[in-house]
Amino acid sequence: MMRNDRASAMLGMVVEHDAPGESRVSMTVRDDMLNGFAITHGGLVFTLADTAFAIACNEDERVTVAGGADITFLKSTTAGQTLTATAQRRARSGRTGLYDIRVTDETGDLVAEVRGRSITTDRRPPAPAPDPERDDALSTTEVSR
Repeated sequence: MMRNDRASAMLGMVVEHDAPGESRVSMTVRDDMLNGFAITHGGLVFTLADTAFAIACNEDERVTVAGGADITFLKSTTAGQTLTATAQRRARSGRTGLYDIRVTDETGDLVAEVRGRSITTDRRPPAPAPDPERDDALSTTEVSR
């Protein structure tokens, strides 16, 4: 899943832990991630949490998506700080799941808490995008021939 996640890559997210039902993802806050008050944009705090949530709830070959989520912001952060989102499955029954995600700063202080609800679909993930770093990956020129 993360191989095709261009949004998380653009934001510089790093997957530190990935296991069924749990994950940990970090991101260093950049100047272009600040809102008009010079604090980390809440949408980007949520995006980090959502990425950790997605990794934790996609534990088999079926696509699992968010059915909803609630966030509580507890502390503001700013450029240069590192945020870490840790997701943990609380319950899974049939096609639905419940996950808690904690976002902390580099000192371990709690920045935000998220409660996410997942829904497992019947869809399969898309094929991985070609990796331009690999020798056996086709170039754009080779694909167009």
